[in-house]
Amino acid sequence: MSETPDPLLPSARSAPAVPYASYLRVYEPLTAFPEPERAHWAEYARRGVCPTAQDELRRSLRDVVRVPVVGVPAHESADAFTAEVDGTLLVCPWRTRLRGWLALQELAESFPRPVLDAALPPALRRQAAEDYERWRERNPDARPWIRTGVWQIPLRWFVLVADEERDYVPGERLRYRTPMVQARRRLARALRTLREAEGYGMLAEGLVEVGSWLEEFHPRSMVELDYGGLLHALPADRLAADRSAGDLAAGIAALRAGDPARASEVYGDLAERWRAVRERLFAN
Repeated sequence: MSETPDPLLPSARSAPAVPYASYLRVYEPLTAFPEPERAHWAEYARRGVCPTAQDELRRSLRDVVRVPVVGVPAHESADAFTAEVDGTLLVCPWRTRLRGWLALQELAESFPRPVLDAALPPALRRQAAEDYERWRERNPDARPWIRTGVWQIPLRWFVLVADEERDYVPGERLRYRTPMVQARRRLARALRTLREAEGYGMLAEGLVEVGSWLEEFHPRSMVELDYGGLLHALPADRLAADRSAGDLAAGIAALRAGDPARASEVYGDLAERWRAVRERLFAN
C-alpha cells in the first residue's frame, strides 16, 4: 500500500529519523489489557498494521509545524507497536497524548522561560496542564509504555539488557530485547551492588525509578531498548563497536568482585562516551 507524501516532511525512506531519540519500550501480552481495549489490539494486529517509530515521529512533527502549534494531541492515539514472541502477541501502545503531557512537564524543567515561551506559548501550556489534571483525575493509574531519551541513552537503561541480546543491522536498527523477568532480575541485582558501593548514588536512584515503572507491567512482558534516531546520528564504526550494555555489566561485576578502581574506569569511560553524544543537543 502506497502512502501520499507529506508536503511538510521528508519521507521515512529518504530522511533520517528525527529527533535523534532513543526509546525504552514495554510490550505487554493481550491478557494484560482490559476489554474493550484487548479486542481493539487483537483486531489491530489482525489488520496487519505495522507503523514504525518514524511514522510516529512524522505524525508528531505535523503538530509542531502547524499554526497555531499543537503541543498535545486532542485525542489519544489508537496505534501501537506489536511483536510476536513464541506465538504470543505483545503490544506496546503509543499513548502519544499522555507522553505529550509528560514531555511538556520535562520541557518546563529543562529550558529557560524565554525559549520555552517562543516554542510553546504560555496559554497553550496552561491549557495542556489543565487538561492533564482533569484527565489524571479520571485515570489515576495511567502510565506510558514508552520512555524517550533525546540525544542520549540513559545509562541505567543498559542495566536491563545483556550484550548477547544486542541486535544490530547497519542502517536499519540497533536494539536489545529481553523478557521482563530477566530485566527485573538484572535491575535488582545491580541495585544491590550499587547501594553497597560509594559514588554510584545517582545511578542507583535512577534504577529505583525505572524499577518502579517496570513493576506496573505484566510479568510476561518484553522490554526493548531501541537506539532509534541515534542510529543516524552516530558514525557507523562507532555503532558497530558499541557494547554499552556489556560495558556497564562489566563495571558492575567489578564492583561486585571488590575492584572499585576497575569499576570506576569502566563506568567513567562509558559515561564520557555518552556525555559527548548528549552534548550534541546544544550544538548549532
